[in-house]
Amino acid sequence: MRLLALQAQNFRNLHQVSLAPSPHATIAVGQNGQGKTNLLEALYFLATLKPLRAGRLAELVRWGTKAARVSGRFLLKGAEREISVEVGGGVRQAFVDGKKASSLEEYFGGVSVVAFTPDDLEVVKGGPDARRTFLDRAVFNRFPAFLKESRDYARALKNRNRLLRDGPAADPAYLDAYDATLARSGARVYVRRRALMAELAPRAQATFAAIGRTVDPAVYGYHPAHLAQEFADVDEARLAEALLEALAGRRRRDLERGFTSVGPHVDDVALTLGGRSARAYASQGQQRALVLGWKIAEIENLQASLGFLPLLLLDDVSSELDPERNAYLMGYLAASGAQVFLTTTDASLVRAAAAADTLWMDVHGGQVAPRPPEPSAGGQAPLPGQQPPAPVPVGHLLRGDVAEEGEAELRPENPVGHGEEERADHRPHRGAQEEGTGGAHEQHHPHAQGGFAPAPGLAEGQPHGDEGDGEEESGQPER
Repeated sequence: MRLLALQAQNFRNLHQVSLAPSPHATIAVGQNGQGKTNLLEALYFLATLKPLRAGRLAELVRWGTKAARVSGRFLLKGAEREISVEVGGGVRQAFVDGKKASSLEEYFGGVSVVAFTPDDLEVVKGGPDARRTFLDRAVFNRFPAFLKESRDYARALKNRNRLLRDGPAADPAYLDAYDATLARSGARVYVRRRALMAELAPRAQATFAAIGRTVDPAVYGYHPAHLAQEFADVDEARLAEALLEALAGRRRRDLERGFTSVGPHVDDVALTLGGRSARAYASQGQQRALVLGWKIAEIENLQASLGFLPLLLLDDVSSELDPERNAYLMGYLAASGAQVFLTTTDASLVRAAAAADTLWMDVHGGQVAPRPPEPSAGGQAPLPGQQPPAPVPVGHLLRGDVAEEGEAELRPENPVGHGEEERADHRPHRGAQEEGTGGAHEQHHPHAQGGFAPAPGLAEGQPHGDEGDGEEESGQPER
């Protein structure tokens, strides 16, 4: 899989951007608040239909405009296809080759992306909700159907919580119906998470052993909260029965408190080091090594399961890693052959991931412009059996024009491998103000009609925690 072209219009603080990425590394350099992260988020949103950072859909639209649009042209299994997404009036609309997408499966069509942000490095010492989000992003990458499945659960949870707030006046028949729906959809979430962890954990543990600087073994685990250990390996039907029993057993308490206290929305990922909680006992460097091990394992697991490497998005991660671990990450990226998008405030931190065909960009005030390549950028190590990429003269590497309205078209003059079939082997949040989210007028885009609106993600099992990203969910089930 390879991204051949990306366009973004009025996405957060970006004006109009058009670029043809390098088949290997594309690097955006700029100070904080200029739009580097927004560029990565545009690509992430295109590939997943979910914002990379928390917020409502309206926050994705540049202030003073009515709608945002992102499109990308991909090479997938030797064929080109274009997907695009528009946001206006709090609604997202998705298209494939210019036509309204009929389903999530048609839209995604094999597109896969892994993002790595400074927020991820705080996951170990953060709260359970951060780790659930971290886990569920990986589950979605591995199982795209999880987007709909998690939405089904979130909808059922939201409806049950709404009824629980009625307290003793809540209709028991409605609660029975919600419990059954919640148990079925919750069991599916459990099964997806469990399957992902079975694949991912051994790889992550092996990577941590190489970079953790400790003899203590790392363990990445997941088990449904409030369910006995005996349910760790049972089938989906039995899990649904167990969750239904747990919901019934906690109904009185849930009615008193006004929210659902059991289910996958309250689970946690167990990260231990030497048998002790990594959150409590691991050093900051070890905690970040745990996350780095996870991300590298996620990339390798997707390559093994899908047969190709996902797109990799790294948002200023190098500035948060110590030199040794950053060198490990940059070396891994250079040797992997993956198509990588990196942002940084300091170009020297990512030189080792660059190659002769790297596309360098400057980002300032929501506008993107060509940047001369770093003179000491290292070469990209070829994979076994491959030839190094043909050198591209520095004077011909970049080509771009910036219009008055801020449109930039960037592309390698003759990108290595362009048009060829891709290889088979191939912050807590920093805050939206750092990258200029710019609110939006919530008016409907004239071309944004039909389509579908995917899930906001799993809701929290606490008061007001069952809200999504501004989309309306369905009402109560039939009796």
